[in-house]
Amino acid sequence: MTIHEGSRLIWTSGQVAAGPDGAVPDGWEAQTRQVFRNLGAALAQAGAAWADVVKLTFYVVDTDELPVVRAVRDEFVNVAAPPTSTLIRVAGLFRPEFLIEVEAVAAI
Repeated sequence: MTIHEGSRLIWTSGQVAAGPDGAVPDGWEAQTRQVFRNLGAALAQAGAAWADVVKLTFYVVDTDELPVVRAVRDEFVNVAAPPTSTLIRVAGLFRPEFLIEVEAVAAI
């Protein structure tokens, strides 16, 4: 995706796998999918969609499950022209049950 002059950038805060009821699912696949649902909701609130995302930043507590994270990510982004991304391994997130946190930047 090309950012055109006059585009408005949308920056989301880091999203974790807490569902609307506060429940945290077990496992990498379920947590990653919930994170991406939460990101989608945050983007929609700002008038953006997944097609507008130009950058993702991943914070993970372990890198062994990256194939799972990528597979779930690919359910949401345009795999033909995916957003740029950065992955950072961290010692832990703010609550020990969280495995992943993701931020998004969109241009609309």
